[in-house]
Amino acid sequence: MVLVTLIGESQAKAGNRFYYLGPSLECRECRFKNVCFNLEVGRMYEITELRDVHHECEMHEGGVRAVVVVKVPMRVCVERKYAIDGSKITFEHAKCSEVGCTNWSLCHPFFVKDGDKLSVVEILDNTECSVGEKRAIVRAE
Repeated sequence: MVLVTLIGESQAKAGNRFYYLGPSLECRECRFKNVCFNLEVGRMYEITELRDVHHECEMHEGGVRAVVVVKVPMRVCVERKYAIDGSKITFEHAKCSEVGCTNWSLCHPFFVKDGDKLSVVEILDNTECSVGEKRAIVRAE
């Protein structure tokens, strides 16, 4: 399925990546809001194609352009028993308080909540956690 959204003209370049941070309050009356707000909050997207559609926009100097985007799989750290290529998992943050751990940001990704459903698309590496859990770093979407 092709995913089309609108992005500021100056950012509209194939290969550019961006995090979608959610709708802006200033846009609630805009007639294009359903196209701009059709992405998942907190996810990274990559622009794969530019469309020849341009609109003026109150928020973006130079207007916006229609682009085709794909979700970029994120790196997360999960219990090793769930690190199965192609599997669907229910993400749970690691139950530890070792903020200084090198894997902290992967075990506690900012935009992923406990209970979020993710698909493992690639297993990157096994890692040992500082509290002794067997964990793996994976790409998931």
